[in-house]
Amino acid sequence: MTEKTPHPAAIDDAVFLGRAVERLSVLIAEQSKSVFDTMGIVIPVRSCSLMTVLATLGTASASDLARELGHSHQLVMQKIPKLLRLGLIQHRNDDNDARRRIFMPTDEGLSQLAKFGQCTVLIRAAYAGLFAEVGDVRQFVDRAADALHAKPLDKRIDSPG
Repeated sequence: MTEKTPHPAAIDDAVFLGRAVERLSVLIAEQSKSVFDTMGIVIPVRSCSLMTVLATLGTASASDLARELGHSHQLVMQKIPKLLRLGLIQHRNDDNDARRRIFMPTDEGLSQLAKFGQCTVLIRAAYAGLFAEVGDVRQFVDRAADALHAKPLDKRIDSPG
C-alpha cells in the first residue's frame, strides 16, 4: 500500500480522481525512467508513443502525430524540441506548405526504438505481475474513459434546481 501523508484538505476524495490518476502516471514515468537509464534508452518516457507512431508512419507532420496519438497539436509540439535536441528525430519543410514541417526518425532514433522494443518485453512482464496483484489497471482506465465518452461527467450529475 502506498504510504500517504495527511493533507490539510480532503484531496484524497473521489472528487479528485484526476489527481490520483496523475499521481500514478507520474510514478510510472519516474520508475520507467530508471529502467530506461539502466537499458541506455534516452527517449523521454512520455515521448515513446510519439516515437513509435512516427517510426510506423515514417514521416509525419505534428498534426498527423497529434491525430494518431489522440493528443493536442500543442502537446505534440511541446515534445518535438527535446526529440530534435537528442538527435532522435529530424525535420524538413513540407514541399506543399512552407509553414508545415515534416518529421522523421533519425538512425539514432530508430536504434533507440529498437532498445525500447526490447525493454517493452520486460515492462509488459512487470505489468502482468502488477495486474495479478491489483487487477488490470489498463483495462479499468480504458473502460472508465469509454464510459465517460459515452456519458460525460456533466450528464452524470443531477443538477440542483
